[in-house]
Amino acid sequence: MSLLYPSPTSSSVQTGTPMRLLPISFAAMLLMHFHAQANTEIAQSAPESIAEAELATQTVSSSRLAQNRGELTSTVQIIDSAELQTQMQAGLNLKEALGHLVPGIDLGNQGRSAFGQNLRGRPMLVMIDGVSLNSSRATARQLDSIDAFHIERIEVLSGASALYGGGATGGIVNIITKKAGDSPTRYSSEVGLTSGFAGSGDHQWRLAQSIAGGNETVQGRLGIAVQDAGDFYDAKGNKVRTDITQTDLQNTRSMDVLGNLQFKLGAQQHLSLTGQYYRNKFDGGSYLYAGPNLAGIFGRPELLEQRKGFQSDVMPMTERFMLNADYSAGNVLGGQDLYLQAFYRKENLDFAPYPGSYISATHQNTDVFGFKAALSKQFGDLNLRYGLDWDDERFDSSQTIFDRNLGLASGGMVNKAFAETGRYPDYRVRSAALFAQGEWKLNERTTLNAGLRHQRMRLSVDDFVSATQQVMPLYGQGKTADAVPGGGNSYNVSLFNLGLNFKPAKGHDSWVSYSEGFELPDPAKYYGQGQYVLNGTHWQLVRGVSPASSPLQGIKTRQVELGWRGNMGPLKAQSAVFYAWSDKNMLLSPGTLVIDVVDDKRRNFGWEGALDYQVNNQWTVGGSWLWIRSENKSNNQWQRQSIMTASPSKLTAHATWRYQNWNTRLQATHMASLKDSAGQRMKGYTTLDLMSTVKLPVGQLQLGVQNLLDKQYLSTWSQRAMALYAVPPVSRDTFAFYGRGRTLSVTYRVDY
Repeated sequence: MSLLYPSPTSSSVQTGTPMRLLPISFAAMLLMHFHAQANTEIAQSAPESIAEAELATQTVSSSRLAQNRGELTSTVQIIDSAELQTQMQAGLNLKEALGHLVPGIDLGNQGRSAFGQNLRGRPMLVMIDGVSLNSSRATARQLDSIDAFHIERIEVLSGASALYGGGATGGIVNIITKKAGDSPTRYSSEVGLTSGFAGSGDHQWRLAQSIAGGNETVQGRLGIAVQDAGDFYDAKGNKVRTDITQTDLQNTRSMDVLGNLQFKLGAQQHLSLTGQYYRNKFDGGSYLYAGPNLAGIFGRPELLEQRKGFQSDVMPMTERFMLNADYSAGNVLGGQDLYLQAFYRKENLDFAPYPGSYISATHQNTDVFGFKAALSKQFGDLNLRYGLDWDDERFDSSQTIFDRNLGLASGGMVNKAFAETGRYPDYRVRSAALFAQGEWKLNERTTLNAGLRHQRMRLSVDDFVSATQQVMPLYGQGKTADAVPGGGNSYNVSLFNLGLNFKPAKGHDSWVSYSEGFELPDPAKYYGQGQYVLNGTHWQLVRGVSPASSPLQGIKTRQVELGWRGNMGPLKAQSAVFYAWSDKNMLLSPGTLVIDVVDDKRRNFGWEGALDYQVNNQWTVGGSWLWIRSENKSNNQWQRQSIMTASPSKLTAHATWRYQNWNTRLQATHMASLKDSAGQRMKGYTTLDLMSTVKLPVGQLQLGVQNLLDKQYLSTWSQRAMALYAVPPVSRDTFAFYGRGRTLSVTYRVDY
């Protein structure tokens, strides 16, 4: 039975052997295949019939209506809880872990933002239990959302999707939370410490606790995870510079509370309720001192340093509250399966005080609620799924203006609020869509997939006085100002997907697919901009960006993919080539980050893949790669896309040793250098991490060393931030966010 979302009965779905599938050429795969046939000792322990069964039993719910993994016509990664915990308890955050484990996802940074972390060079849709964390306002904090303690597995589907609307042009990342089973009360406890031993503030501790249990009728789980992070230090023993743009995760305190209940209402009826509260907030620790009159930012970078004593009426923060209800019923409306979901998500995002012509901190708030419904029925060899979704998103923002004289005198360390103004125009996006997806099993080896989605969107934008013209009267420049007119835009888009899955042999799947996705670029960064002149005490609007005069264009992405995956005894592998294109391109203005949508073609193409090879009962080796090229067409010539948004290629390799109760993994990650047509360059780097787990008589102990060789490198986000924000006279060194040096993590966990 296919599921819209994991129901109480599907929380224990078999995922088979964890598959960390990494890239390899088809030629290399063929050679490995012959080697695997010769390795009879290992092959006998994993016969082809079992390999085929594993592919068949793995189910993926990211596609809204869950499908068997072996029938999908896209690249799929399934990251289980143990695999994820190994990465994150070695000191990596969720963004970093995904970059290490999923070939198509860019390497993540150690800050709060996932800006520029794409899936195959395009935006990815991030969900928790099917609830989208994306919004029209691209705040890029989707992965600053949940503690790994609550995650059962993560499903990653590459490629554009017709089943989902905005934000899924590159692919889908669905985070599945842990659920209770039909068992007596169970507890899980976890305590962890992380440090690079570079200074008194170089520490991080975390505590987590859960209780779960139930009976045949009701099951529930409640968990809480708290964490306190101190300073980060680079490989040279210096404090990592505070990210004053998108904020970071050092010197923060976080709390994640997640609870769920599952009810069996009848033989074929299930109800699931989930609630989450997540908060991560800067604790006032060391901060970036910018020198007298902020001279370190504006021309004298040698004055920049990390200092104690930061005071601000606004502290950077992510706060999110989510409610989700899923209902499923079988054999209704003529023998169909019914799936319903209702959800509500509220998030409040505060940013760091940022210096410019004035010093301010932005507040950005989003409220989303929605409803989804689907029916499914099997008609012989045809399985048909169809339904509708509807959601309503509301966005509002403001900015706190700080005392400029105090901020300048303190080098940005003391920020006292004296006014509140608007920052971006408030807007509302209402969306309704109908979709249908069918799978027709042509024969035992071949399955045809086809789907259609028709989506209607309405964007409503409020009147808005440009942010600068709201601030200028505070400093005696004018008293009143014209507003940029608001209004509305409507979007009607049809999205189509078609794919063919063919099983050439036992344990092997191959596919070819075409899919379409749609995204609405950031309305807050597009609308509300205006050119003004001061007439007496009144700011007169000369020209403004409004829905009537300059309607925001949506971007439709098309993608084709050719792929293969197989399980050949000791060898598990997956590989795909892809080509994605759109007729429009979104441009970012350096410094202001104002966006524009132009009629320039854009394309991303590349090759990704992965493999794991079991050498013997003790050793497993593997690796992955993503080779990608991102280009846009200007003046009838294809040019390399700006490093501000382009995805670099990457390589990974790992070796795992198992002996009795020990499990040790050594992994290497290389990000390739990237250069765009404007001559801007992103320098690559290579890091090495070591992770080890030992099972004790009671519980288990995990040890991890991040950046084992103590490599000094600039993070991907740091190099992007230099291109985005370092507009003269702003110094590039302001955004020199180096990666953490060698860092040791110790975690103890016990289930009882």
